[in-house]
Amino acid sequence: MNHQRYSRYAILTAPARPSRALWRLALGFVLAAVVMFGLARGVMAVVGVVLSPDAAFALATAIETSDTPFGLLALLFLMGAMGLGTIVATEVVNRRSAASLFGPLGLFWPQFLRVAAALIVLNVLVALLPPWAYYSDTTPGVPLGRWVVLLPLTMLALLVQTGSEELLFRGYLQSQLAARFSHPVIWLTVPSLMFALGHHAPETYGSNAWLITGWAFVFGLAAADLTARSGSLGPAMALHLVNNFGAIAVVSMQGDMSGLALARLPFGPPDEAAVAAILPVDLAMMLASWLAARLALRL
Repeated sequence: MNHQRYSRYAILTAPARPSRALWRLALGFVLAAVVMFGLARGVMAVVGVVLSPDAAFALATAIETSDTPFGLLALLFLMGAMGLGTIVATEVVNRRSAASLFGPLGLFWPQFLRVAAALIVLNVLVALLPPWAYYSDTTPGVPLGRWVVLLPLTMLALLVQTGSEELLFRGYLQSQLAARFSHPVIWLTVPSLMFALGHHAPETYGSNAWLITGWAFVFGLAAADLTARSGSLGPAMALHLVNNFGAIAVVSMQGDMSGLALARLPFGPPDEAAVAAILPVDLAMMLASWLAARLALRL
């Protein structure tokens, strides 16, 4: 790899080289998807057997809307099936230790903690600025006392959800592509595009769906870049965790996936003009987070 800024990425790509054939990557991705959907459906099937039909239907509805703490926590924990599917694919198809997706623990944890600390400071400083027009009129969400009690579970659930996504897209797909192709354009953009398409939801966001997808693509590029620069999955996981904590557990939109938020914006996805207006602020904050992470790591 002759791109100097990504010289550390050899730490993650070296374990992928023995199994860098594209057919293994394709088969591994399919296996990860089968495990993910199969496990999630299996869990729901077991729930359907254990609970009464009415209770099982209520649980499925709560997970689908995720506008209650229980429903959103269940959804986030179910995302762990993606991480388990990635681990199975890595071990079975690529015959590679799943631990190698994270990078050395002596590198992963210090980088994770440094980036997380930098991003927490950044978010606190931004929160102390004069209120943005769309953030100044929030409505109460989960009562503070209950929010604090739920906080450990919320953090664990978000770590499962964000960690699973990072394992698949930045840990597995990106490193396997980088072991096969030398040019960063390929292994930075392909996983980021797949990550973005996974967030495409026209039934939820209407005319803003492609804008949200574009935002997810830029986020994927930022996480991919941090992974390649640092040589571990720690910075990308910290970036994803802090971002989702703010958007899910601190201030969320009304409606779907608002069940854990301390406060809620005065609009939801159906309010397309309001969502479109706030996206540039979210994009600027995400880019500032990427720069803050690089400064924290001196990369």
